[in-house]
Amino acid sequence: MAVKKSELYSILWEACNKLRGGVEPSRYKDYVLVLLFFKYVSDRYKGKRFAEFKVNEGASFDDLVKAKGKSDVGERVDVIIQQFLEDNRLKGLLPDVSFNNPDELGKGKELVDKVSGLIAVFENPAIDFKSNVASGDDIIGDAYEYFMMKFAQESGKSKGQFYTPSEVSRTIARLIGIGNIKQETGKRWTLHDPAAGSGSLLIRAADEAPVDENGASIVDIFGQEKYSDTAGLAKMNFILHNKGTSEIVSGNTLSDPQYTDDFGELRKFDFIVMNPPFSDKDWSDGIKPSEDKFRRFDGYGIPPEKNGDYAWFLHVLKALNSTGKAGVILPHGILFRGNAEETIRKEILKRKYIKGIVSLPGNLFYGTGIPACIIIIDKEKAEEREGIFFIDASQGFKKDGSKNRLREQDIEKIIQTFNNRIEIEGYSRFVSNEEIKKNNGNLNVPRYIQKVDKSLPQNIASHLKGGIPERDIESLTKLWSVSPELKDKIFRLVDADHNVYELAMHPEAVEEAIYNDANIIKESEHEKHTVFEKWKNEIRADLLTIDKNTSPKVLIRDISHKLLTAYEDVVVLDNYDVYDCLLNYWNEKLQDDVYVIKALGYEAGREIEYEYKQKKVKDDSGETIQVDDKTKVKSFDGALIPRDIIEREYFSDALKKLEETKDKAEMIRAELQERIEEESGEDSIYQEVLNEAGDNITKTELNKRIKELDEKRISEDADFLEGLFVLFTEDPDKAEKLVLTDDLFKKYDLRNKNGKLGKAKIQNAIKEAKGQAELPEKYLDEYEALISYKERSDELDGQEKSIKEAEAGLDEKVTNKYGELTVDEIKRLLFDEKWMTRLATDIADEMDLVLNETISRVITIAKRYDKTLSEIERETQESRDKVRLALERMGYQW
Repeated sequence: MAVKKSELYSILWEACNKLRGGVEPSRYKDYVLVLLFFKYVSDRYKGKRFAEFKVNEGASFDDLVKAKGKSDVGERVDVIIQQFLEDNRLKGLLPDVSFNNPDELGKGKELVDKVSGLIAVFENPAIDFKSNVASGDDIIGDAYEYFMMKFAQESGKSKGQFYTPSEVSRTIARLIGIGNIKQETGKRWTLHDPAAGSGSLLIRAADEAPVDENGASIVDIFGQEKYSDTAGLAKMNFILHNKGTSEIVSGNTLSDPQYTDDFGELRKFDFIVMNPPFSDKDWSDGIKPSEDKFRRFDGYGIPPEKNGDYAWFLHVLKALNSTGKAGVILPHGILFRGNAEETIRKEILKRKYIKGIVSLPGNLFYGTGIPACIIIIDKEKAEEREGIFFIDASQGFKKDGSKNRLREQDIEKIIQTFNNRIEIEGYSRFVSNEEIKKNNGNLNVPRYIQKVDKSLPQNIASHLKGGIPERDIESLTKLWSVSPELKDKIFRLVDADHNVYELAMHPEAVEEAIYNDANIIKESEHEKHTVFEKWKNEIRADLLTIDKNTSPKVLIRDISHKLLTAYEDVVVLDNYDVYDCLLNYWNEKLQDDVYVIKALGYEAGREIEYEYKQKKVKDDSGETIQVDDKTKVKSFDGALIPRDIIEREYFSDALKKLEETKDKAEMIRAELQERIEEESGEDSIYQEVLNEAGDNITKTELNKRIKELDEKRISEDADFLEGLFVLFTEDPDKAEKLVLTDDLFKKYDLRNKNGKLGKAKIQNAIKEAKGQAELPEKYLDEYEALISYKERSDELDGQEKSIKEAEAGLDEKVTNKYGELTVDEIKRLLFDEKWMTRLATDIADEMDLVLNETISRVITIAKRYDKTLSEIERETQESRDKVRLALERMGYQW
């Protein structure tokens, strides 16, 4: 099967766990990511001639496996990886890690176990890249970035700055317009990041660029990063994203820019993306700004000595060509701070280079919690620009631990609003140069976009006199637009002169009134089903014609845009909330499915993934480890199509019968548990058979106790018969005389066919007598309870046996059915029963959420004025008087 994102993430995090305790998060990312990189390149290129990388004998991942468990494994791993780096001229370009480092990995056996354990994690067949070429570099590259994000989270404030959150990177990439360029004869478009970090901004921007007829990007990538180890992360990131030809150099960009032309000037680029260190206090180290040989500050002014935000900004302006475009992330302060920065800002505004500003939520970035903004720069036809387009996206985010993150809908809303110049009250606005000039060049976003206050102001008159003001009622415009009649059902006008209302029904009846309203039902069904079905039919072909040439990222963008458009004019649901449903499912599961189909075709729908029971074996070092026992299947599921869909679609009768049997078994199980709970305590009738915890009865103890009670039965007949048996074995004649003289023996068949007493006959009579024996009264209740419990327990055993047999039969049918599926069946099951069913459910849940929020608002409006101020004061006084009276009765005086 193709590599799945979820499995890859899980495996890599397992690798991290091998290092926890001795290695800092800021360091163990290097170990794990170097191994991931080495495994990927080794799998992809070993044995291939004229490949992008040389993977020679003695320098492959297979050689790491051979070293596993050896006493000098750390030294061997270092030699193998260093040989690979030398063969590919990568030495010094990747993070510097040693797998023979006792300070971080321990000494002796501890080091051997850690390094061998790491190698073993990467042996997992789920990340075998040899057979997963078509799964694309997207998943492996995205996994790499995901883990850099996780490492940034764990590394804390001082060491997380190398990583720009993926959501922000994707947003900038789509704002700078790199997707609109065309291939031109003799020209290579250029993309640069002067503060490249781990390279994520460059990669996301390059992903937006078009490709040539061979599928190669028409953009060349150039990055500079101050720290060499972080530059190494970027180099690996480029390779894992199939951008191995990208350049990354290390060095201080402000004091020693590495990209210069033949004349010693800064090299000019078509596009620049950048997330530099915020408010860099050391920006001037190594340069004398007033004598900057690159003249970056000429005509603008020199930035403050202890704040380098504008130093980075002016470097970008200087490094852009005459039609260049850029997206930079900087703290909000750059928009409004005074003194030297105000002077620089006004000079930039004179040149009209700024095309747009997007205010982001606070606490997005690792290393700082301060809010930042994206500034879009565009030199092309700057002199004709009439103003700046502002977006206040500061309220659109979700919490993720201690940080905030942009949601998929937040990203798309920013992109669509900016690219289409859509003005939305409280969110976006085009501001003219004249207005900015009137504000003295202050670009603070709240100065131009005032947030829409959706809270309801308190109405003093209603608090004093009671009643609901009309303004509160009209705040439910969306509800009344769907069902105008509902307004008069829920609220009643009580003062026409002052437009005051009251609730026309009990608050608890509001929910039912809204949910049962015919207009609400009609609109809800329209948005959940009619609109959804129209979009579903529109994108059916997109999802059912996936092949090796399909770009998953283009695919999801196309179908998600169609979804946005489909829900653009609906009344109840917000189309961006619906968009979020699709993108969340894409990230969770649909993306994996698409990559698998791209790699293996729809025939992968026949594939089954097994989970095996574990067995203990010895590894190469003699240690006992747990491995899969391929002879014992624990469970299985379809690789693409969940087995519950196969069961539901093809074996519904068998499934129904199995569920009925399970229900019966569960009913008996619950009944038995209820019996135990009802008889809990020291006097429990089950006291002799309960386990130590007092919550279960084992079969062994139950049968043992029943046998003990049977032995306590009292029977005179049995006693006499046992005496007869003893006498018979000693003296048969005396036994004969005894039988003839006592009428008790006449009740039993004691003689053989020849008329003589028989030994076996006497024994059978003893059993018969004991069977009729009576239990002492003090044991009767316990015995009856235990027998009843045993009967139901035996019945449960029978049901569970039937369940096992039915499950085994169903497993066999399902397994066979997977292999029989046609491609058309697979497509139908995937599209209609898996993908669309899940999305329809999520959209229905979103509808319920919106309606519930509306209901809550109605009730809040009704209750906020249900008591006037005088009523509250009277109740308060009554409560105070009651407390005072109670205290006086208790003897308190004041």
